[in-house]
Amino acid sequence: VQLVESGGGSVQAGGSLKLSCAAFGYTTSNNYMGWFRQAPGKEREGVAAIDFDGSPDYADSVKGRFTISKDNAKNTLYLQMNSLKPEDTATYYCAIGYMTHFGLPRHREYNYWARGTQVTVSS
Repeated sequence: VQLVESGGGSVQAGGSLKLSCAAFGYTTSNNYMGWFRQAPGKEREGVAAIDFDGSPDYADSVKGRFTISKDNAKNTLYLQMNSLKPEDTATYYCAIGYMTHFGLPRHREYNYWARGTQVTVSS
């Protein structure tokens, strides 16, 4: 299984970026998928996730600004990020899991992880 991200980069505050995560050797249906981020010196944070039934789960810090979606036909997960802030600067990781239905998908165990893509937001 390989998860390959794209779409990271540098943007000014207020701008937008769209991250993509393509899954190879694995189907994105019948599982949950999520986006996580980690800034230097900080713990990894669950940003957004999408559950088995397609329902989204967002961290309070990104609600109303970020949108998670997936295209099962393309085995690809997306994260549309609008109104970006400097505090959104981090390495972003996508992940896929299938182990449990319990709890919010952002807080569940994940089985496969991508290598990460950098997002930098300047003020």
